Amino acid sequence: MLIGVPKEIKVHEYRIGMTPGSVREAVHHGHQVLVQKGGGAAIGLDDEQYRAAGAEIADTAEEIFARADMIVKVKEPQPQECAMLREGQILFTYLHLAADPVQAEGLTKSGCIAIAYETVTDDRGGLPLLAPMSEVAGRMSIQAGARCLEMEAGGRGMLLGGVPGVAAARVVVIGGGVVGTNAARMAMGLGAQVTVLDKSLPRLNELDMIFGGRLSTAFSTMDAIEELVLEADLVVGAVLVPGAAAPKLVSREQVSRMKKGAVLVDVAIDQGGCFETSKPTTHADPTYIVDDVVHYCVANMPGAVARTSTFALNNATLPFTLALADKGYKQALLDDAHLLAGLNVCKGHLTYEAVAKDLGMPFMEPQKALEL
Repeated sequence: MLIGVPKEIKVHEYRIGMTPGSVREAVHHGHQVLVQKGGGAAIGLDDEQYRAAGAEIADTAEEIFARADMIVKVKEPQPQECAMLREGQILFTYLHLAADPVQAEGLTKSGCIAIAYETVTDDRGGLPLLAPMSEVAGRMSIQAGARCLEMEAGGRGMLLGGVPGVAAARVVVIGGGVVGTNAARMAMGLGAQVTVLDKSLPRLNELDMIFGGRLSTAFSTMDAIEELVLEADLVVGAVLVPGAAAPKLVSREQVSRMKKGAVLVDVAIDQGGCFETSKPTTHADPTYIVDDVVHYCVANMPGAVARTSTFALNNATLPFTLALADKGYKQALLDDAHLLAGLNVCKGHLTYEAVAKDLGMPFMEPQKALEL
């Protein structure tokens, strides 16, 4: 199979779909890999490293999309990339379709086979291809939040961990999954007072066992969210409904009553965001202020630490990339129910129910779509 790896074109996105090490593995499996010129240069992965691993270097994305049987990316295809996809071509990347009807329309019109990293599952009910970037985003949310609390950024002028004799900042993390756990770990490491909300009592118990008295936990209700958010200096939105749009858990009215200079970091922005006042931003212009509250809603947070993120992502995606290339998409999907859960678009049909529901579009069972 010919695997194509185009350069990412989203604003300030420097990750790349395959590292030279991943390319070498694919070539060892008997496949050809076509990498766009300069695709990994920004993070120190130059074309010579890719050539040494067995890749061919292409000058343009157009050549890659025209020749490749499978496209391996990081971020969702932009409109000009959707226009280059063709019927039967495999696309393996993050999609986050529930909040992106334009992309969904572009993918269904193309007739491609679009498999989303974020909905591939594992035996434990986890999302193994989302987890590495969730770990990065969770940790980065605290770095970003700490920066936003500074006066120059519009914040309250607080040091996250305080100093002796001065109270530390209050950090509230909504969601106790991978993002929330990593955010809590980082915030506690910097000395903040941290509370995690979650709707799962078993998960809250796990967090209590892991962190003990250093972490406060609260069962997530409307009352609890409101009380804690209004007291918070920094709130991290870390909720996830796999494949579906994120629920709006903090209202505009509640934001208006938050402390002046408080900070909201919405890690759920890829799925539409969990604060009513959230709107996607970029690394070029990451923040905005609503009712004196600083909002950080960058939709590709891990892109800021692109080298770490690229290697972490490849560690997780490579086995699935090789399975798709070795077996072809149909056999690979039928052989692995976890990979099949990643199928979001197939030959013009939406095949992930939560996405179809949120977009108000028809849904087709993935097994049925594969028979077309």
